[in-house]
Amino acid sequence: MREPSSSQDRRVRAVTFILLTLLLWGCADKPQKKPKEPTTPPPESHQSAQKKRVSLTLPASSHSEAFNAAEQALAQFDWMQASVTLQALADTASTPNDLAYITYLQARIAFLRGNQAEALAKLEKMNHPNVDPALRYRMLSFKAYILEMQGDWLESALLAIELLRTAPTDYSAAWKRNVWRNLERENETELLAARRLTMNPQWQGWLDLALISRGAPSSLPAQLSRWRNNHPGHPASTPLPGGLDYLQAPPTRTGKVAILLPLSGKLARPGKAVLDGYLAAYYAARDNGGPSYELLILDVENYPTASSAYDYAVSQGAGIAIGPLSKSALADVATLLERPIPILALNRIDQVLPASGSALVQLSLAPQDEAQRVAEIAFGQGARRAIIIRPEGDWGAKVESALEQRWTTLGGSIASSATYNNPDEYSSSVKSVLSLDTSEQRASNIRRLLATNIESVPRRRLDPDVVFLLSRNAYEASSIKPLLAFHYAGNLPVYGISTIYTSIPDERNRDLEGIHLVETPWLLGANPELRVAIAAGDTGSGDYTQLNALGADAFLLQSEFGRLQSGADALLRGNTGLLSMDPNLRIHRELSAATLDGGVLKAQ
Repeated sequence: MREPSSSQDRRVRAVTFILLTLLLWGCADKPQKKPKEPTTPPPESHQSAQKKRVSLTLPASSHSEAFNAAEQALAQFDWMQASVTLQALADTASTPNDLAYITYLQARIAFLRGNQAEALAKLEKMNHPNVDPALRYRMLSFKAYILEMQGDWLESALLAIELLRTAPTDYSAAWKRNVWRNLERENETELLAARRLTMNPQWQGWLDLALISRGAPSSLPAQLSRWRNNHPGHPASTPLPGGLDYLQAPPTRTGKVAILLPLSGKLARPGKAVLDGYLAAYYAARDNGGPSYELLILDVENYPTASSAYDYAVSQGAGIAIGPLSKSALADVATLLERPIPILALNRIDQVLPASGSALVQLSLAPQDEAQRVAEIAFGQGARRAIIIRPEGDWGAKVESALEQRWTTLGGSIASSATYNNPDEYSSSVKSVLSLDTSEQRASNIRRLLATNIESVPRRRLDPDVVFLLSRNAYEASSIKPLLAFHYAGNLPVYGISTIYTSIPDERNRDLEGIHLVETPWLLGANPELRVAIAAGDTGSGDYTQLNALGADAFLLQSEFGRLQSGADALLRGNTGLLSMDPNLRIHRELSAATLDGGVLKAQ
């Protein structure tokens, strides 16, 4: 696991400074200022004293050269070379620190090989007070990483809290961010259960804050103030994680919001689905005490360009623009030399945008985010060598590239990949990726050589331990997955992205039985009242559930736009995933793990 770096924190501070300039709420009478950080109260008397910060300098050893060689091999994911290096130390290493370091490196080797349980068992052997603090820090960091990858959010958060108390100051922000992300990933039931069981005041404070953050936005400022009063000196208090500090800023006057969507033409139905999701979220928030403001809904198809629709919204006094939806329309508004008001675009383009005027934030349903997430989930479950099946074309190439980049960065490898153009190629693509065509060709060559009709059973390649099925829709996926079993690969776990599942009841969903996928919280039961409201409206947009969720998240980000000023710390629980932002103001979604059981989608 890579340690958090001080350079990363410097980048975070730089991004935060830029955002303070760019993310202005245009409808306010004056630019919104960053709220003052509250003064940290003195620690509670019952809290334990701050632990001494550890030095990360490893203890001196006569085997330092061999340890460095093993570390370098592991950095290249060459566990075999690392094993050979450590084997040479088996009879010569004798000090407790040397033996502990060997155990730590052996745990990393086991993890790279996909043996999670063995890795954790070896790390547990190091968990005693006599281990050098620098080695113990590495052990706890690596254990927290393994647990996080496995989806043991609370256990990983507990370890991160311990590391936060002792880590060098430069690493504190990264560990605090790690604790909060893991708490935000966990479901409310598990948080409540952990809160009932713990007697640790600091852990109670973290859990209380995580539960408070899930409440109605209108009640959060008062609840956050009470939490601070109840937990003086808590490590989460200054600043609050996830950008929550910005919810305590004095409220600005709410002005007019412009919504720029295609409401006629070929994108009318997707545009209407986004609008339905936005309006459902807006009215639900207003009914729960949220602000009311004027909406300026513009059909971009009625304007020469998307940028002209934006200019009109500015002329009508809008303080923020939501949209546009298509890549071409986004590319148009991105060329504006001046942006008087912020734009929350509902798509993503690849080029870096000039920073002129107010911010242009990009929220999208990019499948690349899903591909990266599914790679993490499969790796966390122990898979290490993959085969990929995807459609031909730019879409499939981009999704595969995103998955492969994340997969190989984690330490996985690609055994083979195959593409298809149409249903006639499904079977041949599966046979190709499993090397069955090669096996059949060998059998044919032997028959020809022996001039006799011998019987043979094709044998697939045995090195892959996972299949990534990157299909564009449920039809493709439900046609290809049964072919894996037919071609002798039914025992391989199959992972896909949300495009392979449709929420509309369909018998073909049964052909996806057992498949692992990433899915939006929206389809896994989040905010059911919004879906009910959309269905009750009978607008016909229910077939575009993902776009309904996108609209709901557009409202979420617009209503909590100030939180984005916290840069890399900003984290919001959205309907399309756990939302965070990169330095280029692109919103990334972390989706939830799910599986299909009896044709029904279930959260893992």
